Amino acid sequence: MVKKIRNDAIFKKPLIEKTKKSKKIIKSFFENNNKEYKNFYKFSLISFFLIFSFFYLPNISNYFEENFTQNKTTINISKKNFELTLNNKNITKVEKNNLENIFEDIDVFPSNELNSNTSRLSASTIEQLFQDTNYNLKIVKKTKLVNIGNALDHLPTEMKSIENIKKRKNLFIQIVLPLIIEENTKIKLDRKKLFIILNKNNNSKAELEWLKKKFKQYGVATNDFSTLKIRMDEIPVSLAIAQAAKETGWGTSRFAQKGNALFGQWTWSGKGIKPAGADSDSTHKVASFKVLKASVKAYQRNINTHSSYKKFRKERAVQRDNNGKLDSLKLVKFLDKYAETGIEYTKILSKIIKQNSLTDFDDVKILPTSKKLKNLI
Repeated sequence: MVKKIRNDAIFKKPLIEKTKKSKKIIKSFFENNNKEYKNFYKFSLISFFLIFSFFYLPNISNYFEENFTQNKTTINISKKNFELTLNNKNITKVEKNNLENIFEDIDVFPSNELNSNTSRLSASTIEQLFQDTNYNLKIVKKTKLVNIGNALDHLPTEMKSIENIKKRKNLFIQIVLPLIIEENTKIKLDRKKLFIILNKNNNSKAELEWLKKKFKQYGVATNDFSTLKIRMDEIPVSLAIAQAAKETGWGTSRFAQKGNALFGQWTWSGKGIKPAGADSDSTHKVASFKVLKASVKAYQRNINTHSSYKKFRKERAVQRDNNGKLDSLKLVKFLDKYAETGIEYTKILSKIIKQNSLTDFDDVKILPTSKKLKNLI
């Protein structure tokens, strides 16, 4: 019997060929699918990028324009100039004045338009208002806080008829204190912002615009940072109250009553109230204001810009440089040019400050209405 030998090679060859062919088909299928998936992913990414560009590209462009593109670099050499000023060197170069229109943001108007915008409260109404809001000077001295919501636009007409001098003084201080502290706080915040800007290598467009506004506001030549730092500073509360008390007779003067003029500032513009005892040839008047706050703002601007008070500003800068705290009893000596009586005027102011313990108000701050404001002040 012949035994048949099976040739496995003959039987295996077709099977291997079929297997290879199947693999090629499967591989081709997956390759085609991979290409389609890749194309899909590419299309999705491109679509997402286009959508993102349409929505966010303008914002990104503005951001780069404000913060990186063509920003001017502020080279902070003001500290060097500041030290030269304090050492009495190069003062004429540093003290540049550009006083045109520095009061344009303050409401000053003729006497025939006085007090036409807001109502004037009586003394009794004001006293009741302060009582209802728990506003008294003892609490202020204890808490070192004052609510600027208690600020008023006008003094009561009955100030002169309040016979009790202590009561009249207290009411006057209660009225002017929030006004002075509010304006000082604005200057304090501006001063902080100035130093933040000066410590940067690059300034944004908004910061440069703000600087431009402040140079104009303080009558300083553009980029004269040394002078701006010296001028942009607070006036001690005790000193401001003392001057207001002296100039108005604790709120009883005609200028204070009719023109909201707390500091007796003169003007030659034709607006204001003519002093009763002025010479016929005299053209000056006492500036009148729409509200009391405007008078405080004009007073601070005057002290911070006029050449007569350059020594005052220099002494204030020295005090800031030493321990940061302002001493009104030392600063008052440099206000001899504020009144015609000169040195005698400064002695009277010192006496008012001491007799009425006005330095107790120098470290009073405004009652913050938000956490953000509290952190700032």
